[in-house]
Amino acid sequence: MFTCPLCHAPLSENPTRYACTQGHQFDKAKEGYVNLLPVQFKHSKQPGDNAEMMQARRAFLDAGHYQALRQRVAELLEKYLPEQANAVLDIGCGEGYYTAVFADVALAHGAKTCGLDVSKIAIRYAAKRYSSVTFCVASSHRLPFADASLDAVIRIYAPCNAQELARAVKPGGCVITVVPGPRHLMQLKGLIYDEIKLHATEGEALAGFTLKEEVQLAYAMALKAEHAVALLQMTPFAWRARPEVWAALSAVETFDCETDFCIRVWQRAS
Repeated sequence: MFTCPLCHAPLSENPTRYACTQGHQFDKAKEGYVNLLPVQFKHSKQPGDNAEMMQARRAFLDAGHYQALRQRVAELLEKYLPEQANAVLDIGCGEGYYTAVFADVALAHGAKTCGLDVSKIAIRYAAKRYSSVTFCVASSHRLPFADASLDAVIRIYAPCNAQELARAVKPGGCVITVVPGPRHLMQLKGLIYDEIKLHATEGEALAGFTLKEEVQLAYAMALKAEHAVALLQMTPFAWRARPEVWAALSAVETFDCETDFCIRVWQRAS
């Protein structure tokens, strides 16, 4: 599925590694994933989410609080994926909670699924649990895939270079994006910020793609203390939360919080 991140030649696979004709080699980890993020492309020693954030994310997601989001995106993937497809990519896949369900959809269309994340820790978590998916550590701004090789890309909150999407997605292929809706996690933000600002959802555009469908998904959550803490831990708000906020969430019997997602389907120009 992959191209070399150094010279962009196709990578061939054997049981222990991937290699290109230029002699670049990338060993598979014991968990089965491959690291395609050369050190010269890293912006920090350990980019992406750390182990604590991954454990919090897994605990929260495994409790089912975002199951409705996963199901809705999977339905849209089923709707827009061609009857016969080759490859589906989940960008910023984290520990694989969404990716595994997308892989079930893709398999019914004859396609393989890859999960990509810049966090080595996240990919290791994912590869240990979901053997049906091919996982790689790589940059979303330097996708290790050939031109026009992907039938569909899912991008939940993850940043990505729009030019890279236009390069790697097949003509007629789709990109499904998820961004926060205006009221997403309002109650959590209220514990941290003096003034709560609504998320701005206007202005998203993907050059080379046409917006085909937009879906709003919003619902209330009643979270146990452990899941409220895990939610905070897995969001960017964690960096700004004062100690008393952590203490308050840890002590609640139930924390009521809103979700608000904006899901968009984009189609690559033919």
